[in-house]
Amino acid sequence: MENLIKSVLLQNAETFFGAQIEEKNIQFQVTRKEFEGDLTLVAFPFAKLWKLSPQDAAQKLGELLIQHVVEIEKFNVIQGFLNIVLKENYWKNQLTEIASNETFGWEQPNSKGTLLVEYSSPNTNKPLHLGHLRNNFLGFSVAEILKANGHKVVKTQIINDRGIHICKSMLAWERFSPLNDKGERETPQNTGLKGDKLVGKYYVEFDKHFNAEAKEILNQWETGVVEGFKPETIEQFKKFANAREGKDEKAVEDINAKIKELAKNETSLLRDVKEMLVKWEARDPQTYLLWNTMNGWVYDGFATTYKMMGVDFDKLYYESETYLLGKDIVDEGLNKNVFYRKQDGSVWVDLTGDGLDEKLVLRSDGTAVYMTQDLGTALDRKKDFEDMEGMVYTVGNEQDYHFKVLFLILKKLGYAWADKCFHLSYGMVDLPSGKMKSREGTVVDADDLMDEVITSAKEMTSERGHLEGMSNDEKENLFRQIGMGGLKYYLLKVDPKKRMMFNPEESIELNGNTGPFLQYAHARIQSLLVKAGEVGEFQDALLGAEEKEIIKLLSQYPSVIKEAGDHYSPAVIANYLFELVKAFNHFYQAVPVLIEKNPDVKNLRLVLCKSVADIVKRSLLLLGIESPNKM
Repeated sequence: MENLIKSVLLQNAETFFGAQIEEKNIQFQVTRKEFEGDLTLVAFPFAKLWKLSPQDAAQKLGELLIQHVVEIEKFNVIQGFLNIVLKENYWKNQLTEIASNETFGWEQPNSKGTLLVEYSSPNTNKPLHLGHLRNNFLGFSVAEILKANGHKVVKTQIINDRGIHICKSMLAWERFSPLNDKGERETPQNTGLKGDKLVGKYYVEFDKHFNAEAKEILNQWETGVVEGFKPETIEQFKKFANAREGKDEKAVEDINAKIKELAKNETSLLRDVKEMLVKWEARDPQTYLLWNTMNGWVYDGFATTYKMMGVDFDKLYYESETYLLGKDIVDEGLNKNVFYRKQDGSVWVDLTGDGLDEKLVLRSDGTAVYMTQDLGTALDRKKDFEDMEGMVYTVGNEQDYHFKVLFLILKKLGYAWADKCFHLSYGMVDLPSGKMKSREGTVVDADDLMDEVITSAKEMTSERGHLEGMSNDEKENLFRQIGMGGLKYYLLKVDPKKRMMFNPEESIELNGNTGPFLQYAHARIQSLLVKAGEVGEFQDALLGAEEKEIIKLLSQYPSVIKEAGDHYSPAVIANYLFELVKAFNHFYQAVPVLIEKNPDVKNLRLVLCKSVADIVKRSLLLLGIESPNKM
């Protein structure tokens, strides 16, 4: 209807008012509940143009529209707002269209350009945690929403499988893994531990021994034992130690942190892990075999976790294969005078004219930095998917600046698709217990959390009953659907940009703005439809206020899908669903459905119920959530 009204105004404004209008000035609002109307047109932008009062401008707009739009029954003017009342047949026709169109609100598949959506992108030195859950659910959901908006979508990730943090797990496993009675170190096979958890265990183990060695070095320095250390290091220590004299507690704390860092740099473990990284980069056979083996353990573990999450990928990239790709781009940038080389041989880009700063893209020794790698990976993806029009990077907001720089460099290098690159920046997930730290082993493990919400869903559902006639497998599947639905919805209903507090117990509650609340509405409607049997025509039914309110909300669905895609925000869909289900619950309590005596009215209400269930199910799928038929 909004598009039809826009079209009428744009075609007739000059004839009717003697002046053309711009589409951007045609603004709609939801009609306030205290006024009669289904749609409100804001007249203020036209009042000045036509040299009329806002009220007169609204009146003239109404007179024009009622002549040209047969679906409008009447209108009323409140100051500069035109409240439009649509005919009853319009709403019944809307319901018929919604009920008969299985893809209502969604664009034709692959009717728009190709977008790559990157998410997850984990390190292979630890299992996935709560932060990864928000990342994966966001990325997967945005990919599905972009598909619903007509885009061809490629789901991808880059796996961070190289670097010193990977070598830390490798070295710790070699040094600290106990031998069993067969002389074997720990493996997923002989321990029964998931591969990513086993590798993550040794990442924590490295840090434990690393800190212990650093502490011992500190104790030696503080007691005057300095033999075996470089003179310049001891000189630096003494300088820091003397600087503590007379300082306040905060200043002393900062100095002690610098001393601790100095000691860490003197540990044999750090020296050995750096040597291991050099061996890996030189393709040392033994180091490479260990790397392949332990990464294989992690990939098996990740696959199990992704399956439980319900996410998938179309194309995987590995940092070990892409980290050198950017060097050719550096040469290209130098030739185009986008980059410049300093006297020490390092290569930089000057972005100060764009309000940013100078950024290193290649070290003086010729080694790549993260920016180099990301430039190379972006072009590698374009090479793999030539029809790609843009990319969406699902990465935490601590990388906001990095992506500003990345997209700007790509644009300066002349890649037009850089304008359609988007950083899906999201806030951290906090817990009542505080921040998570991987090295200290204080993260909330993704597998453990998913198991916890499923177990909680089992307890809640079993207490409520309603499981008669279900097999054990069906029950377990239901518990999984409710637990995972609650977890996903809780993490997706908040605007991605916002930091959030996660409470597992709240996520599976049946009341309030939760996934199970929406799932239960779907299950209740399915039960209702089974009891109702075949549904007939409803053309002679009169619409009540409750029915009309639901149809209005359903009619907004296409614009909700578009808004969610435009803003890369599953929260738009989540909160629309909550409002829809609240309105449906009010409708269901306010009017009879199965016991309604007028067959046309009964049919209309049943079609309305089915349409709500269909929109809930399809929308939850966009969030990666399943809708049980029975709860």
